[in-house]
Amino acid sequence: MNHPQSPETSNEPLAPGQRLPESERKELSPEAIAEIHAIMAKYPDKLAATLPALHIAQREFGFVSLSAMKAVAKAIGIPEGHVFGVATFYTMYQKAPVGKYHFSVCTNISCALRGAAQLLEKVCEKTGVRPGEGPSPDGMWSVEEVECLAGCGVAPCIQVNHDVYDELVDEQKLIDVMEACKRGEYRPWAQ
Repeated sequence: MNHPQSPETSNEPLAPGQRLPESERKELSPEAIAEIHAIMAKYPDKLAATLPALHIAQREFGFVSLSAMKAVAKAIGIPEGHVFGVATFYTMYQKAPVGKYHFSVCTNISCALRGAAQLLEKVCEKTGVRPGEGPSPDGMWSVEEVECLAGCGVAPCIQVNHDVYDELVDEQKLIDVMEACKRGEYRPWAQ
């Protein structure tokens, strides 16, 4: 029988959620639960609160771990499988720890034609992190290569945490953004 892990490490295959990095935190704060319940009150179907509740969990946990997904399911009162399906479908939810400042660089065709590969290399060079490697040793930076940030007409496009830069992004703009992050003039990822 083929298993996702070699027989030396496991006799049983791991469920998809068990292959994700786990967070130290296991529960949502009472304030986060209250915020989720306030959001639920706005919708006729509580399932509609899943997306915003996952954003709250990501803010609290720093990323959407399996524990975060379970906590969201418990807070809303819905099946864990539903929350897992939503969280793993959408790329806006980080399933592994990221740096305080997370750079997403679009390398789709429009951005690629306007220098996205070179921009990605500059981001990696300046942060010292490669895509998917996790946060830098100081926890400041992480980098991700993405498919589309919806700035095709003004490519290349990068996103830093939740803010998109899509016009005249070059090395100098990248340096300016990183310096603003270092000065604390930029909202960190988990806030």
